[in-house]
Amino acid sequence: MTPGRVDLSLQELLAILDRTASGPLSAPDAQRLRAAIDTLAWLTGELERKDTTVARLRQYLFGTKTESTSRVIGAAAEPAGAGKGKHKAARRRHKGHGRHGAAAYLGAERVAVAHTALAPGVGCPGCERGKLYAQSRPAQLLRIQGIGPLRATVWELDRLRCNLCGEMFTAEAPPKVGAEKYDATAASMIGLLKYGCGLPFNRLERLENSLGIPLPAASQWEVVQKAAGWLAPAYVELVRQAAQGEVLYNDDTTMKILGLSTPSDHGDHEPQEPQDEQEPTRSGVFTSGIVSTSQGEKIALFFTGRQHAGENLAQVLAQRAAELAAPIQMCDALSRNSPDALDTVLAHCIAHARRRFVEVAASFPEDCRHVLETLGKVYLNDAEARQRELSADERLRLHQEKSGPLLEQLKRRFVDQLAEHMVEPNSGLGEAIGYTLKHWDRLTLFLRVAGAPLDNNVCEQALKKAILHRKNSLFYKTQNGARVGDIFMSLIHTAELRKVNPFDYLVALQKYGEAVSADPAAWMPWNYTLARGRLTAGVSSSG
Repeated sequence: MTPGRVDLSLQELLAILDRTASGPLSAPDAQRLRAAIDTLAWLTGELERKDTTVARLRQYLFGTKTESTSRVIGAAAEPAGAGKGKHKAARRRHKGHGRHGAAAYLGAERVAVAHTALAPGVGCPGCERGKLYAQSRPAQLLRIQGIGPLRATVWELDRLRCNLCGEMFTAEAPPKVGAEKYDATAASMIGLLKYGCGLPFNRLERLENSLGIPLPAASQWEVVQKAAGWLAPAYVELVRQAAQGEVLYNDDTTMKILGLSTPSDHGDHEPQEPQDEQEPTRSGVFTSGIVSTSQGEKIALFFTGRQHAGENLAQVLAQRAAELAAPIQMCDALSRNSPDALDTVLAHCIAHARRRFVEVAASFPEDCRHVLETLGKVYLNDAEARQRELSADERLRLHQEKSGPLLEQLKRRFVDQLAEHMVEPNSGLGEAIGYTLKHWDRLTLFLRVAGAPLDNNVCEQALKKAILHRKNSLFYKTQNGARVGDIFMSLIHTAELRKVNPFDYLVALQKYGEAVSADPAAWMPWNYTLARGRLTAGVSSSG
């Protein structure tokens, strides 16, 4: 694994070595020295690999902003006509100030302000001849105020005590004051900040303390754990509906659950949860992301534990209706993403194959240029299909007509390069070509099956939620904590994919928890407002 980043200058390292002569190392010095040794060991291992290049080491150490063809090869490698099209689009684009208008603030409170002196139908005070008419679009003033994520209200109830009998009389609380200290909005905000925005409990605790609202991290966990019980029926229904999708994307990323870690990971004194009896030797922990699409609409699911993405997908598809045909599955070529038990039409991510050529572009610029340009034209064809809003069958015919000849020519080039020994099979380019040819049929499934995607980017984007949590919170403590995170992340990201306010959605699921448990299908992100409206109308009419 790539070691975590620790900034340590040479002077600091030499100073640590000098301090070893006068006595034992302090804990911080020992930690820094171990980090330096781990980095040296990792770099040595990477340099011993035959496929390691300077470019790859730079990418590991410093990351990369983009893998666009122009960035990898140079501006001259852009597909023919692509640069011209971008320049035309730039000329058509109107320059703006870059700020959001008032209409973009969908969550803002709207306050109507009537004119104090004039009204529609009265005479014009300016020309004194015409009449005034109301405008459909009012003038708008936007003002933004600072406010804490959570606010607290203390209701001070008068108390009266009889001086003779001692009986106490306390004023009744207002009707809107609930019985719970933390209401649905508080639980939703904490869950959204933690699992939607990657803000750890301890950081929110410090922020609220600065605003005069004590909010211990332990209390935050109790709040979201309780809220997860109300959200669980909607999550279970989300899984069931995702199983009926037409295309399912899946992948996973590493995660850490302290309760499932080995003693060497966190000390022998930490309690551990028992390992899965079916996988007693598996030590890895993962967060699997599954994105199910049907008619262009998306559902995102997250599962954290010992199982790989393919195993979690198999459990989801176990709820698929028997009369439905096998769905299309998009993933990379790792075997753990597509176990044999899965009954799917398997497609592999063409972006993963492309990345192999990106990694060796510095050593084989001309060959990689041709590959990247060809794939760039395929992506332009796919963009054209989206722009024209083509159906799945029309998109298939477009790719068969425009992308098919390009990819067939590319395949013949690969075969000829290997057959005529123009490329060493064990070289970086040879391995990239071998990988592409090995998985060619699944990489090009979009040329034969309507609706098959090109890549797995939609799932990798969804996994950024889990990666953000891992980056900031570092781990889950228990398997139960991981399940709470999966529930919140799934509901939040699905709402975001459907352009629904996730905060309002989480509040509604808790506020109408009994109705959600009775009919969770009516409380999905895309239709919950209708169910809430019916309940609200029923309460109003009965009142």
